[in-house]
Amino acid sequence: MKYFLILVLLFSFGKTSFTQKVKKSFTGMLQYKIVVADTSLRDLVPENKMIVYTNDTIVRIENFTSQLGKQVTIRHMILNKSYLLLEMPFGKFAIQTDNSNADTVTKNPDKKYTIDAKCRRKKLLGRKANRANVSHKGFETPVEFLYLKGYSTQIINSFEDLPGLPVKYSVVTTDAIFNYELTKMSEYSPNKDLFGIPSDYQKISFEEFMDLLIESKAGMTRDN
Repeated sequence: MKYFLILVLLFSFGKTSFTQKVKKSFTGMLQYKIVVADTSLRDLVPENKMIVYTNDTIVRIENFTSQLGKQVTIRHMILNKSYLLLEMPFGKFAIQTDNSNADTVTKNPDKKYTIDAKCRRKKLLGRKANRANVSHKGFETPVEFLYLKGYSTQIINSFEDLPGLPVKYSVVTTDAIFNYELTKMSEYSPNKDLFGIPSDYQKISFEEFMDLLIESKAGMTRDN
């Protein structure tokens, strides 16, 4: 389960989007709560959170899980390249991903989200959010998403056809469906150090990281 979560984190924010018109700029912080949709799994998968910082060019995404602690993804929205920062028992790593060359999820019809935008809006955190009914092979029935129209979809770039920033949405994974909901939105200029790679992290490819992971796991097996 621990290594499955690493794979999910690597590709959760690696989906490309279509070229968009000029959008409203946003710099600041977004905080989402994450809850597994299946109530029978909530004792096994407790509620957690995701925090997003952006300077309107680079996005820093912090995820928190009991298995891996805090994981950080730093993604350049224009270059569409990212690093996943992981602190493991065998070292600290910045795992490189090239999102523009790794888009297999959105091109697979079985995994694509189909979006049907609606006219009426709902309020979330005092803001008027647009509604959309979203279908997916993993949903039994369409799920209502909320989004803030006009903001770039590249901040949370999991839904290529959603015309705005998703603030309430669901993500289908191999193990479960997870519901995301925005709980805080603050506009300010984040510290630029948030968007850099710490000097004590080794830049490494995904393939190289997996080799080290397998080697480390084999070493632990031998020691036991």
